[in-house]
Amino acid sequence: MSKKNFNDDFKKQIVSLFRNGKSVLEISKEYDIGRSTIYKWIYQFENSGSFKAADNRTPEENELISLRKRNKELEMEVDILKQAALIMGRK
Repeated sequence: MSKKNFNDDFKKQIVSLFRNGKSVLEISKEYDIGRSTIYKWIYQFENSGSFKAADNRTPEENELISLRKRNKELEMEVDILKQAALIMGRK
């Protein structure tokens, strides 16, 4: 199967089919979608009502992303200060 992009309305329709009793295997064959993809959509929609990754993250995952971003910013600041110290040291 090739990588396809599906809009949220289509994903909701697939989840609705599952909720109304259609098996994941049947949906997968009928719409040519991987079963793991369907299971992921069902989990995401039941978990948060959204298919966006950001809406389905745990607070710990959000904190980790934030801390990694802050760490990169601080590393860049340290590099800038090191360069400034080298320039000042030459004068």
